[in-house]
Amino acid sequence: MRAVIQLVKEAAVTVDGEICGRIGPGLLVLLGVGAEDSEAEVKYMADKICNLRIFPDNDRLMNKSLLDTRGEMLVVSQFTLYGDCRKGRRPSFKQAAGPDLAEKLYALFIRQVQEKNIQTAVGRFQTHMTVSLVNDGPVTIILP
Repeated sequence: MRAVIQLVKEAAVTVDGEICGRIGPGLLVLLGVGAEDSEAEVKYMADKICNLRIFPDNDRLMNKSLLDTRGEMLVVSQFTLYGDCRKGRRPSFKQAAGPDLAEKLYALFIRQVQEKNIQTAVGRFQTHMTVSLVNDGPVTIILP
């Protein structure tokens, strides 16, 4: 499982001109599911991201987590995080999970986050989406 995490002042995802997910201050998480991923990776990643201390405290040090700040999370499925560009000029997505597994683990990730009482918005799985954000910092973290 791979994630690109961005600290945002706000973010939204649009499908066919309609906003299907929007958050205020919090995290935008672009989430890729790998072919070898299981529920264990999902639980680890959800816990890691929710507890990641990347929000500033009163001294402007990165000491607070999403749980500490009661921020929101927008989760967008992104299989292209598994694009392998080492050979040729076109990415290979062989390491990405197929749609059935990816959707199952994507949904599980969302449930894991919601169980931590984090207000969660989502994109629409397997559709063309437009994502907009106001990156705060800017802070962008990549997890494996």
